Amino acid sequence: MNSSRPQSFGQTEINWDKLDKRKFYVVGAGLFTGVTVALYPVSVVKTRLQVATKDSVEKSAYSVVRGLLKSEGVPGLYRGFGTVITGAIPARVIFMTSLETTKAAAFKMIEPFKFSEPTQAAIANGLAGMTSSLFSQAVFVPIDVVSQKLMVQGYSGHAKYSGGLDVARKLVKADGIRGLYRGFGLSVMTYSPSSAVWWASYGSSQRVIWRSLGYGTEQNKALVPDPWTVVLVQASGGIVAGSVASCITTPLDTIKTRLQVLGHEKRETAGQVVRKLIAEDGWKGFYRGLGPRFVSMSAWGTSMILAYEYLKRLCAKDYA
Repeated sequence: MNSSRPQSFGQTEINWDKLDKRKFYVVGAGLFTGVTVALYPVSVVKTRLQVATKDSVEKSAYSVVRGLLKSEGVPGLYRGFGTVITGAIPARVIFMTSLETTKAAAFKMIEPFKFSEPTQAAIANGLAGMTSSLFSQAVFVPIDVVSQKLMVQGYSGHAKYSGGLDVARKLVKADGIRGLYRGFGLSVMTYSPSSAVWWASYGSSQRVIWRSLGYGTEQNKALVPDPWTVVLVQASGGIVAGSVASCITTPLDTIKTRLQVLGHEKRETAGQVVRKLIAEDGWKGFYRGLGPRFVSMSAWGTSMILAYEYLKRLCAKDYA
């Protein structure tokens, strides 16, 4: 198999059963940890903007970054990072496994319907993205809750903690285990559709781009693109997917984030959070942090998909 060819051609798809699983997980953990290190500060900035009150001094991404660097230096941009890395590895193992297995099953399921290639890719990738997100939320939500409290500690009136274990201990003491799953329903409602939209957009846009470049047509079935063209097409698909997903799901993400970082004494419901956002900023309040989230999803998505596609080529059993 020449695995540098685009996955928009069925005969070159690197299927789950073609991968060296142990290598896939070990190398994948390293690759995605590197991507997380590079993009984590964007998540910190996005989270702070989403929980800011109308009286907050820092109301732009620039002012948040400047304030963190002034008070804590570069480490301030990595608040909660240790917690995220600890939980991210098992969450990603679950995500990647369910993504690949579900995608393969979905392609087989919809094959008899004879949809166009972009439509098939959108359906199969979308189902796989949604399913894998659902499975990984059980691990990811507690990590998300703890890390976000660390990200905003001392900001806009939020409590301070000595570390991730201190957050977890206080949450469990106040609310039991369910305290670690605060906003779980909204997390599922946010990340599952977001994952579905992201993967569907990526799968279909990538195939549309390949077609527009003349690859995979009846006249050019045997045409093989160079590796840099493959990377550019995959990166373009990642940008498109990040743009679409961030615009659609930011309102739910804002509500979820505010619910998860509320102090123990402020037990607001999702409805109360919605009303408060509208009272403070009108409907635009639901799009707090849209800029950083757009950058985060586009940058993370593009970096992640390039790393992921490279990982699959690297771990293909017949890769040469």
